[in-house]
Amino acid sequence: MNAYIFPGQGAQFVGMGLDLYENHSLAKELFEQANDILGFSITDIMFEGTPEDLKQTKVTQPAIFLHSVILSKVMGEHFKPDMVAGHSLGEFSALVANSTLNFEDGLKLVSQRARAMQKACELQPSTMAAVLGLEDAIVEEICKETEGVVVPANYNCPGQLVISGEVEAINRACESLKNAGARRALVLPVGGAFHSPLMEPAREELAAAIESTNFNEPQCPIYQNVPTTAINDSGTIKQNLMSQLTAPVKWTQSVQHMIADGATLFTEVGPGKVLQGLVRKIERSAETKSAEIS
Repeated sequence: MNAYIFPGQGAQFVGMGLDLYENHSLAKELFEQANDILGFSITDIMFEGTPEDLKQTKVTQPAIFLHSVILSKVMGEHFKPDMVAGHSLGEFSALVANSTLNFEDGLKLVSQRARAMQKACELQPSTMAAVLGLEDAIVEEICKETEGVVVPANYNCPGQLVISGEVEAINRACESLKNAGARRALVLPVGGAFHSPLMEPAREELAAAIESTNFNEPQCPIYQNVPTTAINDSGTIKQNLMSQLTAPVKWTQSVQHMIADGATLFTEVGPGKVLQGLVRKIERSAETKSAEIS
């Protein structure tokens, strides 16, 4: 069975999507439509902006969404998913891919999500840190014991967990994690504590936008970050999307469930190859590839 997977924030690079724009009329049309919907020329930033410009959350999230979704649409009849999943932001790309959301509504929600997250980040100094080489249970316990807000945020693969929270709490937790034997506990260059309770203001704002958006019944199941199992009901998908901003991304568990349900090939659709690497660390025998246009 073919599983299509969609990357999240961090996969961006300057020049992303330019080959699609220049070589495919459908892609050009959709990129121009996106510029109109967003009210600014995101293509200028994607194709020839600076890395700093592209790193702004309000730009990064729609840019990655556009690259992923437009690539899937240009693939045409070659795009045949039996199941889909996305890492954090990538969940919105996956929902357009399986026809739960249309292109315009998906882009509007991603843009609103990005702006809401940016505002939440500005309310309180917060950050994230990557923890390598420790069992999840140890990281979870140290987060619980650390003073302040610090929680597991991304279960990326066995031995790689990202934590999220207040700056001081993250620094304290990193010291404790190193003392507990972590190979690395490295603060990441991100603007805030994604997938933590500190994103509650963004969750409330996004929830209102999601409630007022039409969701179709999916054409194939999506394995959402919350709760990680196959979901086929649009109402449940909405609720899980609302939970996602303050709950951890359980990528490891999602991939394990996809494999248990018959996934044999994982195709990454969008910029980079990060998810392919994570899938192989979760299941060494899994076959992975990047999406291609024939």
